Amino acid sequence: MSQNRYDLVLFGASGFTGHYTIDEVSKVAEEENLTWAVAGRNMNKLQKVLSEASVRTGKNLDDIPIIIADVDSAASLEEMAKQAKIVLNCVGPYRFYGEAVVKACIENGAHHLDISGEPQFLEKVQLLYNAKAKENNVFVIGTVGFDSIPAEMGIEYTKQQFKDGEMTNVESFVEFHSGPEGSAVNTGTFESAVYGLAHWNELKSLRKSLYPEPMPKYQYRLPKRSFLYYHNELKKWCLPFPGSDKSVFYRTQRELLDKKQMERPIEFNPYFCPLNLCHAIGTIFFGIIFFILTNFSLGRSLLLKYPHIVSFGVFRKGGPTKKQIDGASFSMTFIGHGFEKFEKDRSGQKPNKKVITKIIGPEPGYVATPIFMVQSAVTLIRNESKLSQKGGVFTPGVIFKDTDLIERLQRDRIQFITVSSGSGTDKKQE
Repeated sequence: MSQNRYDLVLFGASGFTGHYTIDEVSKVAEEENLTWAVAGRNMNKLQKVLSEASVRTGKNLDDIPIIIADVDSAASLEEMAKQAKIVLNCVGPYRFYGEAVVKACIENGAHHLDISGEPQFLEKVQLLYNAKAKENNVFVIGTVGFDSIPAEMGIEYTKQQFKDGEMTNVESFVEFHSGPEGSAVNTGTFESAVYGLAHWNELKSLRKSLYPEPMPKYQYRLPKRSFLYYHNELKKWCLPFPGSDKSVFYRTQRELLDKKQMERPIEFNPYFCPLNLCHAIGTIFFGIIFFILTNFSLGRSLLLKYPHIVSFGVFRKGGPTKKQIDGASFSMTFIGHGFEKFEKDRSGQKPNKKVITKIIGPEPGYVATPIFMVQSAVTLIRNESKLSQKGGVFTPGVIFKDTDLIERLQRDRIQFITVSSGSGTDKKQE
């Protein structure tokens, strides 16, 4: 890769998430002595966000290079990719705007990282572009934001606590904490969810093409949960987490199993914990309405036109306020089950070790996500020569499993904690 490239090019810097990512890029680039530029379609907006970031960060960013690039102009995307070692792509929904950027990066030698949580886009990119990315020694790594770095690295961290043993099953439980100002999410995330659910049936054919052979069966299964259930150990009500974590980890396992880097698959089920039972019931009610409306065009139009109303204020144009962001945080608990010692033959044995770990971080969408994205990019830069893979479309769990990403995140406001690690599990595995 040419040395006359910027280490990082932030594409979509004037968008809502990109606006916050500039702060993280400027901080980490200074710490790591990296060169960087911003890219987007509007010079005035890009100049404005750099000036605003200068005020927030106390750094003079007015001289940061600006690249004009537009998803509707293939030539401009190619020129952007030619100037980057890594493109940090913050332009979504990726269903509509992501593929052209991926293609330009692969053809022009720039690694591509995105914060998509859209399984259809991610798996389509793997199906269509993996071979070409390998050929050109380009890495395309999706879900390097809150979807799904905490899940991928949290599972890896929990797995590490088994040391000479083996983790066979793991559940995650995410909690979102808001401050006195409440919380909100920008409508870009909402739009991705609307289109993702509307086209969910695409996944079946994609996965059949990606993985024609079934994955090996789990040796042990987690207990079956009700859709809404109370976790006795966490003292929390739990619902299935609707993000991309499970689908991303499935792809991670397929790759590691195919490459003989895993002996057996790990069962993974993700959940989130509502504030209380009333909040859980309200969430279920909203989910039913949301699902119904995404199944026909008029319903989708209503969802996209009135996100603030249909989501009871959770999703809104303009996103959360600065006070809401400053007051918010997240935590994610992992409960892993497995064995104290690794053995090839487990006939007749039951898991005898349980490990509980936790990740704690700042507001997930616009503080933690930039941290995850930028530290993933730096980890790739610093570890690229050591990786067994030299290019391709991968999940974070494949690329970063043997790197120092967890340590980098720990130095940048993300805590990884081992809550408990001991022999034995109770009968209900709770």
